[in-house]
Amino acid sequence: MAEEFGTVVIGAGIGGGTVVEALRDVGYAGSVALVGADPAAPYYRPDLSKKVMLEQSDPTESALRGEDWYAAHDVTVLFGTAVTAIDPAARSVTLDDGRQLNYGQAILATGSTPRTLDVPGAQLGNIHTLRHAGDAVAIRSQFGDGKKVAVIGGGWIGLEVAAAAKSHGCDVTVILHTDAPPLASVLGDELGEYFEELHRTNGVEFLNQAETASFTGADAVESVETSAGSVPADLVVVGIGADPAVDLASSAGLSTDNGVVVDEHMRTSDGSILAIGDIANAHNVLRDERLRVEHWDNAVRQAEVAASTITEGTRSYDWQPYFYTDQFDLGMEYVGRGGPEDEVVIRGEKSSGEFIVFWRRDGKVAAAMNVNVWDYGDELRALIGKEVSADRLTDEQVPVGEL
Repeated sequence: MAEEFGTVVIGAGIGGGTVVEALRDVGYAGSVALVGADPAAPYYRPDLSKKVMLEQSDPTESALRGEDWYAAHDVTVLFGTAVTAIDPAARSVTLDDGRQLNYGQAILATGSTPRTLDVPGAQLGNIHTLRHAGDAVAIRSQFGDGKKVAVIGGGWIGLEVAAAAKSHGCDVTVILHTDAPPLASVLGDELGEYFEELHRTNGVEFLNQAETASFTGADAVESVETSAGSVPADLVVVGIGADPAVDLASSAGLSTDNGVVVDEHMRTSDGSILAIGDIANAHNVLRDERLRVEHWDNAVRQAEVAASTITEGTRSYDWQPYFYTDQFDLGMEYVGRGGPEDEVVIRGEKSSGEFIVFWRRDGKVAAAMNVNVWDYGDELRALIGKEVSADRLTDEQVPVGEL
């Protein structure tokens, strides 16, 4: 006999955890189930490559809520349980233990899956991706003075892991498959070079134009073999991006295209199913374009929109993309959506370590990033899409709030 729920949330990451809380906050009185393959209650995943690795904190300290919160708010939790199928016609989901849950509304919050390398030796021990708390703890456990760490990929996760490993005394090499600096596809060459120099100054080495061919070792990895040479490694972290986890949605016949296609209210092509977070290719009404953003801020905000939609509210996807990073003594926040082809305008001196970057496209501010300069988030967010000259953006005599 299937269990009946008003809303079933599939995926117990930060998006899934936030949406059940948001439903209760707006007065939703229906029954709620939160189902997630991760055995832990929802937690802030950005902490994995920051606090957990850098400060060696316990992942449970990053929990969104204590497990007792869910019982107190009449949320049935099924952690460590995977959904294997969705039947939109019957409005039911099947669990990996064979049970079925019927729903009035379902919310997909299945996140993304780290890409792996299909090369010889990939099954060896101490080769990791970073997605769950267990991954972070396993990686951190291998840190130590003189330990050789190879990070494959120069994106945000890769560089944050490299910084954490170096802070624990490891010898770190970042392996890049192109000759472009890390983060160039997001920030452009100039800022990519700035981040590379930050890491080099702190002792991280880079190997460019190096395609990973194989891993060698007996039981555990001992080296990474690349087209540019061999890199000794006691630990390998593969950070080459992630793909939206859309298998459930596709099997259920939902519209997918670089994620699950949803409208500005997070509804999929089936009116009884919503999707949020990493998997949601959503219509952004502020930018009038579709965006799929992999960041906790986006998942949290979309969860609140989904709760509004289910309770017949009016909230919509109407904000600029945002993310942040902490690496060594650098902290930064980025808002908007720039590209490597945009004009880069810098306010202040990069050499000072405290500056603001603007990306301009067709005379308008496409994105902004504050580096070790704080309390400008709202002002920078307000500038996105506005026409501002490069001279005015760089003029430090003009307050940011008056640009």
